[in-house]
Amino acid sequence: MHHKLNKKRAISTVLTTVIILVSSVVLGAGVVLYGTSLFQGETQTEAISVSEVKLWVHDTEPEGVAWGATGVRNTGDKVIAVNKISVRGIDVPFGQWYADIDLTASEFQKSLNHTGWANVDPGTTGPAMYRAGECATAPEDAFYLCIDQDGWGSGTNVITAQAATGPISMEPGGSAVIYFKVNNGSITTLDSGVQSSVSVFAGQAGAPYSVIIAGKS
Repeated sequence: MHHKLNKKRAISTVLTTVIILVSSVVLGAGVVLYGTSLFQGETQTEAISVSEVKLWVHDTEPEGVAWGATGVRNTGDKVIAVNKISVRGIDVPFGQWYADIDLTASEFQKSLNHTGWANVDPGTTGPAMYRAGECATAPEDAFYLCIDQDGWGSGTNVITAQAATGPISMEPGGSAVIYFKVNNGSITTLDSGVQSSVSVFAGQAGAPYSVIIAGKS
């Protein structure tokens, strides 16, 4: 008795190799695209724009009293917090930050001008920045800073801020002007006209900036 043999055709070795290669390429491309989308999504959602950075040093104060200021805007689409300002690699403590987040577009866009030294000292020795006008009626205590940017008084380009206790939080599209007192001795009168580095960060977003120190009497 003869048994009929069934012929089963197997996939050739060449075709198997091609399928494996194509699958590997497709899988690899998918992984790359997924990783790229994650990276792009992260960089697009957390971002800040620093509009201006200034540094001023007192011309004659022997202790090296200096102030700085910066404008920061949240250009991402999630809440961020400015959590680091450093000058020459030395972090400025939160208690020496004075931030105003309730700003009009005009107040934010206005140049951050030095408005004079006064013997009102926010928590440390030496002069502090302070100006009369609208600021004359502000509480002159160790945790308050008031700067009338244009001298027109109430309601027009007035920066008012209290000492920070932690990072400065900003909603998407929000902005802040931050004045900060540099640690005494970090900058001295000899540094007037010298280039210095100031870093401003909100988490991973941010960068160091190069600033010319201005001497002010």
